[in-house]
Amino acid sequence: MSYTLHRGDALTVLNSLPDESVHAVITDPPYNSGGRTSSDRTSRTARAKYVTTGSGHDLQNFPGENRDQRSYRSWLTALLTEAYRVATEHSVAMVFSDWRQAPTISDALQMAGWTWSGTLPWIKPASRPRKGGFKQSAEFITWGVKGSLDKDRDLYLPGHFIASQPRKDRVHITQKPIEVMRQLVRICPEGEAVLDPFTGSGTTGVAALREGRRFIGVELSPHYADIAEDRLRAELTRDDFVLAGPEK
Repeated sequence: MSYTLHRGDALTVLNSLPDESVHAVITDPPYNSGGRTSSDRTSRTARAKYVTTGSGHDLQNFPGENRDQRSYRSWLTALLTEAYRVATEHSVAMVFSDWRQAPTISDALQMAGWTWSGTLPWIKPASRPRKGGFKQSAEFITWGVKGSLDKDRDLYLPGHFIASQPRKDRVHITQKPIEVMRQLVRICPEGEAVLDPFTGSGTTGVAALREGRRFIGVELSPHYADIAEDRLRAELTRDDFVLAGPEK
């Protein structure tokens, strides 16, 4: 398997990719969320929003976290429209969000041309409690299809996921569990390309390579692009690197 990691703005890079060149889009864009008011959402850094006060994690911020609701939907619609163009027929797009942005993402997905096909809950056992109310223990994956699903594939994937964010060797504020991402990338046929316009520390790419898929990533932050490059290169050179077996 192979990977390509582009350094730069996601929309700019997507504009340069050829039509129908990827077979799945799996991404975790900046949520631009995390506050009850517009000021809360737009004035705090990503670290202030998503890392518990007093946390021992020394993780760098990432850009693109300060859009208001209207500009966020407009920006995400433009990006998902380009992703639709570069995707093949039957491709699936999956976009992570929290509960605040889930409605906006379903709007943007449909405005970009994708057929909204559901919302998958990701349950996080280790998550922040809420005093006087319910624990916020879930994030969501909104997914849609270009055209229709490929019914010729003998593929059956779960409708929810349970896993905590990594604690050991965590390198990104919003890093996703590798065990969840390995299941998600299976929506892409073996040997084909998974696109992630917000690569971050590269977990989607590591999962894609481990499951026998190619990977195309984009990352704006030089710091996180360096980390992703190191992780992707290390994945291809592992002594125990073994491609996944036939689809189940």
